[in-house]
Amino acid sequence: MSKTAAPTMHAGYAAKRKLGSAIVYVILSVMVCIWLFPILWLVLQSFNTIDHISTTTFFPTKFTMKHYQTLFMDSNMPYGRWILNTFFVAVLSCIVSTLFVLMVSYTLSRLRFKSRKMLLNMGLILGMFPGFMSMAATYAIMDVFGLASQLFALIIIYSAGAGLGYQVAKGFFDTIPRSLDEAARIDGATSNRIFWVIILPLSKPIIVYTALTTFLGPWADYIFVSYFMKDETDNYNVAVGLYKMIDKKNIDKYFTTFCAGAVLIATPITILFIVMQKFYVGGVTGGAVKG
Repeated sequence: MSKTAAPTMHAGYAAKRKLGSAIVYVILSVMVCIWLFPILWLVLQSFNTIDHISTTTFFPTKFTMKHYQTLFMDSNMPYGRWILNTFFVAVLSCIVSTLFVLMVSYTLSRLRFKSRKMLLNMGLILGMFPGFMSMAATYAIMDVFGLASQLFALIIIYSAGAGLGYQVAKGFFDTIPRSLDEAARIDGATSNRIFWVIILPLSKPIIVYTALTTFLGPWADYIFVSYFMKDETDNYNVAVGLYKMIDKKNIDKYFTTFCAGAVLIATPITILFIVMQKFYVGGVTGGAVKG
């Protein structure tokens, strides 16, 4: 091969790479537009002056804030109470579930005991079944204790099975060198002290990841809340409440109010993910300490 042919081939290869990158960017840009289109439409409709779903234009002809006001002024749709219910259940469930997941994960990662392998396999198998399969039995149990239509029932339900989500956190704890545990044991530290004083301070990414995932479940849940609360409107969360706005008898009156409620409830979660994105990704992909 001549010396002049090599630069020509290199230039041709570089041109192909640039073309390939340009095609990828075009495809991704189109996908982003498709993904953002319904979100933008939802936001615009929340400022539309009409109440019903029928509209002939993408952009509203007039803008108003009345639907955001209706959310907190309409006694038939107590959106403010639904937000408080959702926040109350999600925060308490998040705290309890995060502790359960981290403690179970650390136990299965560090400790060796007779039934450990059986518990790992059992947790993996049970995790394959969706939680709503147990709704009828769970409702019957809660009804016995008089909690069937109470918010505390939801907290118990979301938290009780949280330990089964140990897989990601266990994988994270596996990356932390055991030499830290051994050094602490030489100094007389117990497993409990090692977990709280040494391991957790090194585990900020997985703590944030676990807290976010355990918070989002109760925050956005519809199935369990609708099944447990029945017609107890005051105990609805936002997901069930928003759905009530667009059922057959309410959609013509509350559709644009529903859009406003959806925008309002999605905003804090979006901001939370943007702020915590670094820790969220780190909890899935990284370890705490290399060595």
